[in-house]
Amino acid sequence: MLTVSNYHYIRENFATPYPSIFGVTPCDFRKQLLMLKNEGDFIEPKYLVENLKDVMESADHHFLITFDDGLKEQFENALPILDELHIPALFFINSINHIEKKVSLVHQIHLVRSVVSTASLYENLVHHTNRKLNQEEIQQAHQFYRFDDHQSAALKYFLNVLLDFTTQEKFINGIFTKHFNEKEILENLYMNTDEMQHLIKRGFLGSHTHTHLPLGIYEEQTILYELETTKKYLENLGGVAIDCVAYPYGTKEAATEEVGRLAKQLGYKIGFTTNPGLNEGSNNPLLLNRFDCNDLIGGKNYK
Repeated sequence: MLTVSNYHYIRENFATPYPSIFGVTPCDFRKQLLMLKNEGDFIEPKYLVENLKDVMESADHHFLITFDDGLKEQFENALPILDELHIPALFFINSINHIEKKVSLVHQIHLVRSVVSTASLYENLVHHTNRKLNQEEIQQAHQFYRFDDHQSAALKYFLNVLLDFTTQEKFINGIFTKHFNEKEILENLYMNTDEMQHLIKRGFLGSHTHTHLPLGIYEEQTILYELETTKKYLENLGGVAIDCVAYPYGTKEAATEEVGRLAKQLGYKIGFTTNPGLNEGSNNPLLLNRFDCNDLIGGKNYK
């Protein structure tokens, strides 16, 4: 069987005027890895790609460590700990940060929310769109963002799921550019070319699609573009096939059967959702389950 644990931000300090950027410290990351190490064996990405069926059908417990968004702090703070403990991992990047030199909208939102209150942003968004969430949408928001308080979940669901990308971008970008220098954020937030090539050589890099969209709510042409653009970019960068993809947001709405089918069509061999659960013989290789690190032993939500 296979358990996949996923991480985002890895930094010493998460203090901001308004809490919006969450993750684990390097110390807590190391502690959790040691706990997981007592539960089973960590697996190399290349071995997993080549032997996925055998791994999932095995009675032995295997673990895979993954990171979304291609953040520099993952390379600087997490990779040394992984190497110290001789643990392999997969890092998934968005190509928009490198091809178009843009900060991903999802990170613009995180940064904006770190300096502007949730209440103020939600009020401005209601004014900007001339609408509010209905009761059903509020319930869906709580399910979609189960780790967030109700107000934060509503804001994030409104922005990330209900609004089209153009409307999201127009609303957030205007606020983002008032508070941040995009060039500086790009240099400091994301891995650079040398760091990505280092990971490619080790078989540690995969696609997180181009723009970080919830693919399942888009039409086929957009899904194909998002999946193919990053795959080609990384393959040109490293000269090797990119076999693995992690779908942004990764929920059942974002990572549908159709998304998995199109990923396979483009040559991906393994795809990861964010649906929590073990992966055993019956799982679709293009729609594998993946736990948030907080849900596993050593995580803040583990029971």
